[in-house]
Formats: sequence, structure tokens, C-alpha cells
Amino acid sequence: MSNELKVLTHYERIGGEAGVRALVHRFYELMDELPEAYGIRKMHAESLDGASDKLFKYLSGWMGGPQLFVQEFGEPFLRRRHFPFAIGESEREQWMLCMDQALNEVVADAELRRELSTAFAKLADHMRNRAG
Repeated sequence: MSNELKVLTHYERIGGEAGVRALVHRFYELMDELPEAYGIRKMHAESLDGASDKLFKYLSGWMGGPQLFVQEFGEPFLRRRHFPFAIGESEREQWMLCMDQALNEVVADAELRRELSTAFAKLADHMRNRAG
């Protein structure tokens, strides 16, 4: 018997597919509901279904689960895919507002929430493509 502990991925810790889906679903509900998120909401199509599906597939792989996004769309190149959208500090903060609130509502494990919020903040910083 091995004494090694299996390190669980974020995907496993959030509850696999169901956990990622719940997070993404709540994230887009908040984007749709919060007046403070209007700036990023207006960047999306009227229906958020396509964006929700892509974010679910991306986050599945990003969190250490199945690489659904890569299998369907190829390498993410997220920054390049977001170049058509002006993303500055305000848009980053709106995105993080929705994601942090979704994390707080959906993820029971406080340590996992902190880890994911920190990782999402780095990702959101990387997505900025304009000053301000």
C-alpha cells in the first residue's frame, strides 16, 4: 500500500462536471442580473448559451478535467480570442465581481474558493488588452 496522497484537481474538488456547470451557470446569471456587470454583459450575445457552453468546456480542462474546449475548438489562445473586445480594468473588475460571487455561492470549500479566485484574477489580468 502506498503512503502517497492523491492530489485532487480543482475539477475533482469542485465536484466534476456538475460543479463546473453550476459555477458557470451562476456566473452568467449574475452577469445578466447585476447592474454593475452591464459593461461586460453588453459584449455578449442576447442569449448567453453559447458563451456558457464555451466557458464550461474551457474551465473543465483549465481545472484539470477533460479537455473539452481543446477537443472541440483547438488551443484556447484566450487573449487572442478576446482581442475584438475592449477589456480594461473596469471590464476585468466586472468579470471578477460575477466570478467571485458565483464562487461564494456555489463552492462550499473556502480553500478551493480562494485558490480559484486567485487563479481567476491572474487570468482576468492577462485578458486586459487596453489601458483604463
